[in-house]
Amino acid sequence: MSQSPKGKTRQLRPEDLERVVNIDRRITGRSRSVFFAKRLQAALDNVKGFIAMAAETDGKLTGFAIARLQDGEFGDTCRVATLDVIGVDPDRQNRGQGSLLLHQITEVMGKLDVHELRTQVGWRETALTRFFAASGFSLAPRQILERSTARMVWDQSTARQAGDEDEDAGASRMDAGVPDYSDTEAGNIGALERDKVLVRSLAADDLAAVIRIDRKLVGRDRTAFFEAKLREVMHESGIRVSLTAEVDGHPVGFIMARVDYGEYGRTETAAVMDAIGVDPSSGHQGIGRSLMSQLMMNLGTQRVETLRTTVRWNNFGLLRFLDGAGFAPSQQLLLSKPVG
Repeated sequence: MSQSPKGKTRQLRPEDLERVVNIDRRITGRSRSVFFAKRLQAALDNVKGFIAMAAETDGKLTGFAIARLQDGEFGDTCRVATLDVIGVDPDRQNRGQGSLLLHQITEVMGKLDVHELRTQVGWRETALTRFFAASGFSLAPRQILERSTARMVWDQSTARQAGDEDEDAGASRMDAGVPDYSDTEAGNIGALERDKVLVRSLAADDLAAVIRIDRKLVGRDRTAFFEAKLREVMHESGIRVSLTAEVDGHPVGFIMARVDYGEYGRTETAAVMDAIGVDPSSGHQGIGRSLMSQLMMNLGTQRVETLRTTVRWNNFGLLRFLDGAGFAPSQQLLLSKPVG
């Protein structure tokens, strides 16, 4: 436990759940008990993957913050921490407890050799934006993109203007400037593409194939990241939406995605795409489009409203692919703070 004039901090505990939910309800006007139950349990089960802090005043929990440690999402090449939630009892706001929680999280990050803290905020959330700005955050060199889960129609004109039909379509990854991600001959990402390539739910047995494909794309082994990501999408998310594509019975592509029930204070049900990959040896077969098409269909069936992802601003190949698939800039801002 750490103590300062602003209060005491400690790690979150299982018995804190009710108090955390109540504080959040007072802030947001709604209950996110399911989200917090899952997130707190995940943090307690995986202490190496989360930093979960509580602030106390006179022995009573008056604030909380949970950050997730990441190593590979959206093509990152180094470990970062993402602040998913932070909340302070309205009766204790403007007394430095939010800053105290952030300070404790960055202290732990420094000990773990993690040097960047990220978060997201809606551009209309002016009070929260001011808080993060005063805490040393600035706009990150990445963009949040999103689209509804309505039926996909491939924007063929976008692909042709980009010259994608003439470029290698075999590989797709969240961190590469690969020019193209799928065959662009057909105008509709629909049943035809799904019939060409078998797309099914990701299974635990697919892990080795996913790692193999990713290694071909990024040139390094990210086994630890994919083990953690598989655990997350198989157990933390209430709906399993990650997918594998097969050709002749062999996995040739994947999408790692999860359903978001409340990160960053959002109210709608959304999915987050953390990684996408297609084996370079399986180019020009529409695999990337087939995966995306099936994902949209599954999300729509489950009444998930939105799919989001994050892309580096200069990853032009992936930006073209996502543009053609109907993605557009989100109203959420991605913020970053250097640590250490």
